[in-house]
Amino acid sequence: MALRNCGRIDPEKIEEYIAFNGYQALAKVVNEYSRDEVLETLKASGLRGRGGAGFPTFMKWSFAKASTSDQKYVICNADEGDPGAFMDRSVLEGDPHAVIEAMAIAGYTIGASQGYIYVRAEYPIAVNRLKIAIKQAREQGVLGNHIFGSDFSFDLDLRLGAGAFVCGEETALLESIEGHRGEPRPRPPFPAVKGLFGKPTIVNNVETLANISQIILKGPEWFASFGSEKSKGTKVFALGGKIQNTGLVEIPMGTTLREIVEDIGGGIPNGKRFKAAQTGGPSGGCISQVNYDVPIDYENLKEIGSMMGSGGLIVMDEDNCMVDIAKFFLEFTVEESCGKCVPCRVGTKRLLELLEKITMGNGTLEDLDKMEELCHHIQENSLCGLGQTAPNPVLSTLRYFKDEYVAHIEERRCPAGVCKNLIQYRILPDKCTGCRACAKGCPVSAISGEVKLAHEIDQSICTKCGLCIDTCRYDAITVI
Repeated sequence: MALRNCGRIDPEKIEEYIAFNGYQALAKVVNEYSRDEVLETLKASGLRGRGGAGFPTFMKWSFAKASTSDQKYVICNADEGDPGAFMDRSVLEGDPHAVIEAMAIAGYTIGASQGYIYVRAEYPIAVNRLKIAIKQAREQGVLGNHIFGSDFSFDLDLRLGAGAFVCGEETALLESIEGHRGEPRPRPPFPAVKGLFGKPTIVNNVETLANISQIILKGPEWFASFGSEKSKGTKVFALGGKIQNTGLVEIPMGTTLREIVEDIGGGIPNGKRFKAAQTGGPSGGCISQVNYDVPIDYENLKEIGSMMGSGGLIVMDEDNCMVDIAKFFLEFTVEESCGKCVPCRVGTKRLLELLEKITMGNGTLEDLDKMEELCHHIQENSLCGLGQTAPNPVLSTLRYFKDEYVAHIEERRCPAGVCKNLIQYRILPDKCTGCRACAKGCPVSAISGEVKLAHEIDQSICTKCGLCIDTCRYDAITVI
């Protein structure tokens, strides 16, 4: 669906897109459909926003259509900022005309004549191919005035983002397009009523738009035949982490995590066991082994403490420390917070300090209660989705892996052997051959010993960089 043309056509030739039924949906809508009929088609399809929250697409378009204004706008949110996510990038690089066609259909439906694709500047290939595609679309008359000989006119322009994660939030994105600092606006009013330059605006992400033309051409029933009862269609995931087959996968909604990891991803490398998967990037949560067979859709993910997000899916094995994972994602959120509201700006920082205290071996059980209380305060009082979802990795790991937090606090031990302040590197005398490879490679000269005799590590000097383990050919070094 969303990836249907990626790898099949030359994205820099509009003729190849047209050969695969390109722009037929736009022609059909302009010549045969009323605006209400387009909305009814989207409603029947069950298409929901693929950017994270899963808001019904027809409803967002309906609000903008119902707003009265002399100008309306259609925005494509291509500001893909989740670590490890590259779904939107692949569509833009492999099938840019699918997004352009869908935006024109959206413009016809809500009564807009101008659209903007907000894409991050770190995607130079995508930016270049979008420029080529827009130029070709204008030359072929599918963008511009009197499209397909009708009274409908619509044009597109690009706006480049500087890579701020918060600009993935739609109101911060609108601020950025207007030339202001990327900070979220209070809502209401929502963009469909008062958006870009104060005019009614719809904002959809790349994957949502990539499905539009197929729904028009093949019918809403075809799209709704995929997926689960409340989550229709397919979803693209960027599969990464501790898994054999990494890359993009497009699967029907409702596929279980076990099917994704074992059947599609090929399982966990090196005979390790599955421990957790993080969905939704920094805004999402961790899915544990307990929920390995839960169907992946919007409702189920929310129920188990995670979220769909844009589609990042990072797999973890038994060597991952879940406390460290929560800290990693929170570090990202703290760095990317725009700082406009206190709950997010200060709250996430205090939350990170508590996590750092625990991973340093200085935490107390009271800190866990403080963290949970702080998480709920941040969720309920932050201005935008960044702050409201920032505590998710902490809450989900507390929910499913609390024993690891307790081990860090009560036993001053990291069960996965990741948190440096809670581990030691030891040389096993019965395995050490005295080859001195580890000693030569140690950057701080913490390893000593005679040739052909067992070596030792000076714990007061060791920085726990792990280079000795990588160097040793005899598995003589272990983490305690």
